[in-house]
Amino acid sequence: MQYKTLGNTGLLVSSLCFGTMTFSGGAGFWKVIGTVDQAGADDLVKASIEAGINFFDTADVYSEGESEKTLGQSLKNLNIARKDVVIATKVFGRVGPGRNDVGASRGHIMDGVEASLRRLQTDHIDLYQIHASDSITPVEETLRALDTLVQQGKVRYIGASNWQAWKLSKALGISEFKNLARFDTLQAYYSIAGRDLEREIVPLLEAEKTGLLVWSPLAGGLLSGKFSRENQKPEGSRRSEFDFPLVDKERTWKILDAIAPIAKAHGCSAARISLAWLLSKPVVTSIIIGAKRLDQLQDNIAAIEVKLTADEIKQLDEVSALPPEYPGWMLPFQNANRLDPAAARPASSETK
Repeated sequence: MQYKTLGNTGLLVSSLCFGTMTFSGGAGFWKVIGTVDQAGADDLVKASIEAGINFFDTADVYSEGESEKTLGQSLKNLNIARKDVVIATKVFGRVGPGRNDVGASRGHIMDGVEASLRRLQTDHIDLYQIHASDSITPVEETLRALDTLVQQGKVRYIGASNWQAWKLSKALGISEFKNLARFDTLQAYYSIAGRDLEREIVPLLEAEKTGLLVWSPLAGGLLSGKFSRENQKPEGSRRSEFDFPLVDKERTWKILDAIAPIAKAHGCSAARISLAWLLSKPVVTSIIIGAKRLDQLQDNIAAIEVKLTADEIKQLDEVSALPPEYPGWMLPFQNANRLDPAAARPASSETK
């Protein structure tokens, strides 16, 4: 296993993080997603620990809170020392019928953290993340609530998820100006089939030394190897029932066509190549992998051993490249001569 610091902190986390959205089931949407019972969860957590994973991600809305309960119980059942794991969870989503049972207000955050601590059976959360961008609550209110939790010791680091670049930038500025706890990470969707965040978010994360935690690195299973242009709805796949996250399908089929010979050359699955491509990106701190079965988990973990060549990375970068979009295409055009003033000067009469 490889390890990186959690953003600009001294906390080391594994480059692969085990995500527990598949734990414990429930009603509606979660009946499709969360099919792993306690015994199955124990097996998956144990295999993760044995592979060197020390980072676990969940959320208060996963399986209506049952995912947190199951993760906390697994750590107890396996006698895992609290100091040996980094637990991340999230707050924002609706957890009840009340007007304030959702969002990033101080009230909901304070209620949410207490409920998560109880379900996880712990006295602190290592990384507490705001699960979505709240269009109502002022950013400063959210940050002050999180800062209070850090001061109380209930939360050690804070992060955001699914935020716009401008809003994350604003939050980082407020934290610096007001001396409040600072977002150390952004959890966002990123895959070889969905590189949208490279336009604005990745440059921001790199400039601010903010860590990137990747969710749905296989594009909801689209990059697992089960899907192809000829087989777009394989039986038994979650994505066949729930077509998410949004991707350009035609572009994805071309990407999978490029992945196939590379996977064959490495003697591994398309999923491993997709994960290895992400692991090659310096901005990525940790990739959140979810699994319902041990064989899925073991295949994903094996991506750590795949070392893509520079030429293979170039091939994958080119086939998955984003289409040009303003102002992105204008920047290299206008900066072409930035470091070579002579090249920008009109030719002298001697050279005409």
